[in-house]
Parts: sequence; structure tokens; C-alpha cells
Amino acid sequence: MEGLTEIRWHGRGGQGAKTAALLLADVAFSVGKNVQGFPEYGPERMGAPITAYDRISDQKIRVHSNIYEPDYVVVVDETLLHSVDVTSGLKKEGAILINTERTKEEMIPLLNGYEGDVYIIDAKDVCMKTLGKYFPNTPMLAAIVKISKVMDEQVFLKEMETSLKHKFAKKPEVLEGNMHALELAMKEVK
Repeated sequence: MEGLTEIRWHGRGGQGAKTAALLLADVAFSVGKNVQGFPEYGPERMGAPITAYDRISDQKIRVHSNIYEPDYVVVVDETLLHSVDVTSGLKKEGAILINTERTKEEMIPLLNGYEGDVYIIDAKDVCMKTLGKYFPNTPMLAAIVKISKVMDEQVFLKEMETSLKHKFAKKPEVLEGNMHALELAMKEVK
């Protein structure tokens, strides 16, 4: 389907991968896109591997299954690279985004020969600078929007601000920290 972007998220329970996938779907919907955002996991346990998915399109989406050949993969927890084949089905013309303190060159050998684009971001560093706590989903969300170009970056930031204002109406410092994390992540992703 032309104009369809499929994203697969890999994380662990409690890291916010599911929340980020659903938030991306909400924001894309609010700007007029057709979307699907859904998680897949077994018995939910803190720290257990989870997978979440996004489909974003300008046209009606007629597929209702998991995503087996994503355009993009987001790895929220790099330790999953040792236990999950995160590159399975990943399109060569797509890209993988990994949350890591390591360099891109250090990550490539862990990707099962994947030959597409590899992006990295140190989400922990972004979080500590902007939020003072480690919530990797916020910077990962901004980074995948920048990489995938599923929507204009400024439109994304504006929609996120609107969404977060409702969620954190009584905590303006949390809103401000999250907005700074989103903006910094867009600058820091390499």
C-alpha cells in the first residue's frame, strides 16, 4: 500500500514502548492520518519483552494483522538485541533506531547483517538532562518521528504539547520537561 508507514517497537514492560506506539498513533490521527497502534505481549510483567506496532497512512488502512515487514524498528532496550531478532523482516530501505550509549559502529555487528540505515540515540542522557528521570519512550518517540518523517516535526511537537497539556494539566514542570526531551531527542538522534 503506497504511503503506508509501518513501525515495530521492541521494549520491555514498564519502559513505555506500548505507550509511545499508542501516542504516536493518537498524534498522527489528530493531524488527519489513518492509523493503527497496538501492542502484543503475553502475561504482562515488568521487564518482560513486549512488541508494539504503528501503521500510519494518508489512505484507509485495510490490513489488520501484526507487522512482519516493518519500514522502521525502534529498540527501546538494547539488551533485547541479544535475545530477540529485532531486524526480522525489516525492510532494507527502512531503518532501525536503537536506544544506546554506544556508537553506531558498535551496534551494527549486533544487527544480524542488516544492511539498512542505523540510527542511535542515548535516550537516558536526553531524559536525565530534561526530565531528571529515565523515561526512554519520550525521546524514542521524537527520534522515530524525525527519522521516518511520518509527519512534520513542528506539527508533531505542537500536537504533543496539546496532548501532554491535558495529561499533565496539574504538573506544568512535567509538561515542560517532556517538551524539552522531545526537542532534544530530535537534535541528538544520529
